Amino acid sequence: MKKDSKNWKPATQLVHGGRLQSQFGETSEALFLNSAYSYESAEEAEALFAGKKQGFKYGRYSHPNLAMLEERLALMEDAEACVVTASGMAAVFAALMCQLKSGDHMAASKVLFSSCHYIITQILPRFGVSYTLVEGDDMDGWRKAISKKTKCVFIETPANPTLELVDIKAVAALCKKTGSCLIIDNVFATPLLQHPLKLGADLVVYSTTKHIDGQGRTLGGAILGKRKFIDDTLMPFVRHTGPHMSQFNAWLLLKSLETLEMRVAKHCDNAEALAVLLASHPKVSRIMYPGLKSHPHYALAKKQMSHGGPMISFELKGGKKAAFRFMNALSIFDISNNLGNTKSIVTHPASTTHASLGAVELKRLGIGDGLIRLSIGIEDIEDLKRDILEALK
Repeated sequence: MKKDSKNWKPATQLVHGGRLQSQFGETSEALFLNSAYSYESAEEAEALFAGKKQGFKYGRYSHPNLAMLEERLALMEDAEACVVTASGMAAVFAALMCQLKSGDHMAASKVLFSSCHYIITQILPRFGVSYTLVEGDDMDGWRKAISKKTKCVFIETPANPTLELVDIKAVAALCKKTGSCLIIDNVFATPLLQHPLKLGADLVVYSTTKHIDGQGRTLGGAILGKRKFIDDTLMPFVRHTGPHMSQFNAWLLLKSLETLEMRVAKHCDNAEALAVLLASHPKVSRIMYPGLKSHPHYALAKKQMSHGGPMISFELKGGKKAAFRFMNALSIFDISNNLGNTKSIVTHPASTTHASLGAVELKRLGIGDGLIRLSIGIEDIEDLKRDILEALK
C-alpha cells in the first residue's frame, strides 16, 4: 500500500488503494490463479504458519487478489481491516457465527432480507441462540431488547424492501452500554452514502454482488471492522470454514471499484428524479424513498446519509394484479430479484425475494402485494421516466 493512500479522496482510493504489482510492473492488477504457494525453505514455511512472517500460504486463507480487494474496501470504509467472502449471505453468516454461542441472545430490526431473517429466526435457534425482532424506529423497543445477554445486534438500514431507516448512532450507544456487537448491513446505502463505523457500529457488511460489482457479474460479500476483531475472532472462523472469495471474482471487483463513485452518483441522481415522478402519480398509493420529505425517516436520512440512495419502493393501487401489469409493460427495466446493477431492475418482493416469509409476516412488515422495488440504473433519465409513465398507463 502506498504510504499516503489513507489521505486520498475516495475516487483515488477506489482506483489505487491496496494495489500490488509483480516484478513485471503491470498497470492493471494481475490475476493470480493458483490455490497454494511454495516457499524458499522449510524454515520459511514454518515461520509463515507460525505467524512470524507475513505472506500467502493457501487460497482458502488469502491470496493476492483478495488482499488487494480487502485493502481497497477498508480504505473506502475507513476501517482497520476487511474480510471478503464468496457471497453477501456468507458475510452475514460469518459475522454472526464467529462470535455467537449457545445461550447467547441477539436483536435485529424486523424488516430484513428474507435470507437474513431465516438465519436469525431459523438457523441460529438450532444452536441455542435466542432473538428479538424490533421495529426499526422504536427506540423503547431497542432499549428493552438489548441487554447484557445480547451478543449481537443486526440492522439493515435502509431496509430491504421498505427502505425504513434505523438511527445507527442511537442504537450504537445502547450497544456500547451492554458490550453488544452492532452489525450494519449497508447494502442499500452503498459505502459512499453512509458510514456506519463512523456512527458507532462495530461491523459493516456488504453484498458486493450489488453496487460494488454493479454489473451483475459476480457474487461476493465483505465484513469490515476493527483489526483485533477481524484477526482474533473472524479470521479463525473464515480460515477453517472456507467462505473466501475466488481469485477471479476478487479481480473483477477490483476493476468495478474504479468506477463505483461515478456509478453511484448517476444511480442516485436518477433515483431521486424518478421518486419525485412516482410520488405525484395517481396510481401510486405510497412511495418509500429516504430523499423525499414524505418519508417518515427523512430527518434521519439527512443526518446519517449523504443522499437518498439508488433504491426506490412504491405501492400501486390494485395490488398484485396492478403490480404485475406494470412490471410486464416496462421496456427498459429488467424483471429480476437482484439489485445494484448499471441496468435498472424491477422486483416484486412479495412473490420473489421475500416470499418465504409467508403472507402473515409479509403483512406485518408492510410488504404488500402491490409493493414494487426499483433498483435504478445509469441509463438516460428521460428514457427511464418515459418507460415508467408508459407502463403506468
